Amino acid sequence: MQFVSVEQLDLFIRRCFMAVGLPEHDAKTVAMLMTEADANGSDGHGVFRLPQYIERIQSDGINLQSNIHIAEDKGAMALVDGDNAVGHLVMHYATELAMNRAAEHGVSWVGVRHSNHAGPAALYAKMPLKKDMIGIYVAVGSANHLPPWGGTEMLLSTNPIAVAIPANEEPPIVLDMATTVAAYGKVKTAAQRGESIPEGWMIDKLGNPLTDPSRANEGFLLPIGGPKGYGLSLIFGLLAGTLNGAAFGKNVIDFNADSKSFTNTGQFIIALSIESFGDVNLFKRNVDEVIRSMQASSKLPGFDEIRVPGERSLKIRRQREQSGIPIPDALYDALSRLAKSLKTESLRVL
Repeated sequence: MQFVSVEQLDLFIRRCFMAVGLPEHDAKTVAMLMTEADANGSDGHGVFRLPQYIERIQSDGINLQSNIHIAEDKGAMALVDGDNAVGHLVMHYATELAMNRAAEHGVSWVGVRHSNHAGPAALYAKMPLKKDMIGIYVAVGSANHLPPWGGTEMLLSTNPIAVAIPANEEPPIVLDMATTVAAYGKVKTAAQRGESIPEGWMIDKLGNPLTDPSRANEGFLLPIGGPKGYGLSLIFGLLAGTLNGAAFGKNVIDFNADSKSFTNTGQFIIALSIESFGDVNLFKRNVDEVIRSMQASSKLPGFDEIRVPGERSLKIRRQREQSGIPIPDALYDALSRLAKSLKTESLRVL
């Protein structure tokens, strides 16, 4: 395991994107968001994805000279066309738009089409926090790994949701979850590290447990809560994909296996102004009270603490800001090969 500072990881990602032609200001935005993913513990959605993104760019699967723009505009509601840009750029644009519209209308829903994989959902749900807003983000996953309940044909994805709610003295509540038991990125990182995955994440097409991530293509992920998770994945896909004119169901491109095809990824972001409902500080103090009551509640045997969503990620971030971001040897070797191929400086370790 190697360790790198937040600053060095940001610079490395930025250099790699600039080496393949992404304009400097765009590379800076993408690197900032990807580094934040790693700093927060979303290891399957940060620099781990960099070789894959670069390969897609080099295969003309992503448009570096994109024109991200508003395709439909109805005041508080808008539809953004990402013009096949890097997904992080599309969602950064859409979230800023949603925040500006929510400041005017109290709430804004911005749908997205013609986007790409944009990293962990929490990145965009958290952005409205700085404006005392609640953020809600949903995406169609970038590959299908889930069949409808009772079926074997993979027509659905992890289709994640993230919700971020500000507090006053306490850290914000940040829920970030897939509609499957585990995100597929966790399966991919386990495969790269040569680790097994827990029983209950995946099954093969005969219904047997699948714990070898290198055999992931022989099975599929399991939904949270059985048919309830399937239902959520279906609804989220309709709202983030079909409603926006983006890909969903059998039209989703597996970006893990195809680096050239136009993915037409769909997402949406909602920004909700707390001020529209009353006093902001009162709301945030009440959230503090809810958080503290959860944490102080009686515990089952075997539990040392009760956490609220976002606590673990915050703890990881504080650790990594001090000790560095861990980069497994297999990933570090892949990043070193990438840097060499791009004729750019390798990632500096602590």
